[in-house]
This record gives sequence, C-alpha cells and structure tokens, in this order.
Amino acid sequence: MTGTGRRALPTACVEALRGCDLIVHAGDVMTEPALVEIEAIGPPVRAVLGNVDSPELWKRLPHELVIPLEGGPRLAVVHDAGPREGRLERLRLRFPEANAVVFGHSHLPLHEERGGFQIFNPGSPTERRRAPHHSMGLAHVENGALRFELVAL
Repeated sequence: MTGTGRRALPTACVEALRGCDLIVHAGDVMTEPALVEIEAIGPPVRAVLGNVDSPELWKRLPHELVIPLEGGPRLAVVHDAGPREGRLERLRLRFPEANAVVFGHSHLPLHEERGGFQIFNPGSPTERRRAPHHSMGLAHVENGALRFELVAL
C-alpha cells in the first residue's frame, strides 16, 4: 500500500489488521485514497479526523467516536488528547461512558491505566518521529475486559 507522498503500511501491519474484527484509526490518515486503501484491508474501519487530514476527510470523518465493542466495553477515539499532564483524568472526564480512549497525534506509544480506565496511543506504523520504533496496537476483549497490546513493527 503506497501512494504519492505517503509511506507504505508495513506488511506485518497489514497482515495483523486482516485478522481483526475492526480497524480503529486515531487520525492523520492524510488523504481519502489512503483511507480507501485501509478500508480495502477487509475489516470495517472507524476513524477520526487528524490535524493533517485533507479537506475531503474533514467532510467524511468525525472529530471523536465512542464505539461499543462486542463483549461490553466502550472505546472512545480522538486524535489529539492534549498535554501529557493530567491526560488520563481529562480523558476520563471527556468520555465518561468509555472504558478506554485511543488517541494519536504524538505518534509516541503510551499505555496508562488507573481505576479501570485506560488510555492508549499505539504509535504509528509509518511515521515514527521520536518513538523508538514504528508500532501499532491491538485491542483484545476478553470476558468483558479490554486489554491493549503494543506491537513493534
């Protein structure tokens, strides 16, 4: 999966996504053709708008989502979760109906949990920036509980 001005998704990322029930993207898809390529992987795609997304995506994607997952948990998705200081509590207040929030923007992997509420940034499979490696995340629902897994690519 490549395109002009875009990096290809690593093969390991595409293969992992093919085995999922749902693909969640926390923004910065960049272009509508890139979103179409992600949708072509197979599972349904739920995505939010990122700060570098094209005008076509601004018309198509919401700023935030709350997704009820099979098995009970609710997953919120937003691109920019704001400053690091107080982030977990701020997101808990912003999404009181959610069990967890996935966010992007910094491209830096992060997983925090407090009092049964989690925040997770899977990093990026294409734009490493200051992260130690390209990465993605997998979410698993087991016995009604949500567990995140960071996958280095």
